[in-house]
Amino acid sequence: QVQLVESGGGLVQAGGSLRLSCGASGSTFSRYAMGWFRQALGKEREFVAVINRSGGMREYSDSVKGRFTISRDNAKNTVYLQMNSLKPEDTAVYYCAADLYGSVSPSSKNYEYYEYWGQGTQVTVSS
Repeated sequence: QVQLVESGGGLVQAGGSLRLSCGASGSTFSRYAMGWFRQALGKEREFVAVINRSGGMREYSDSVKGRFTISRDNAKNTVYLQMNSLKPEDTAVYYCAADLYGSVSPSSKNYEYYEYWGQGTQVTVSS
């Protein structure tokens, strides 16, 4: 069992930045690929970014590419999402998720691919 806890959400103005963190329990964090998803009010859950177990491979959705950066620190059992140049359309609840397979693949964009999820953290971007 993996427990994930997100933090770092809040209210920011358009053009601002936030860094989300997701801490994981256990001693096997370095085996998991870690993803970030978001869900806006009234919309389906949307893929944001994923990073493989070693941190050497990353993928992003087109909507955040060039603005968001996913990273991880396996020594701290933590994955991060640095969000810059935020837009009102980035407003959503952001979730981190763990994939026990550990590698990035086309399936990494599908939320069904992930076994464990955090509780989510709200990000609100005002115009």
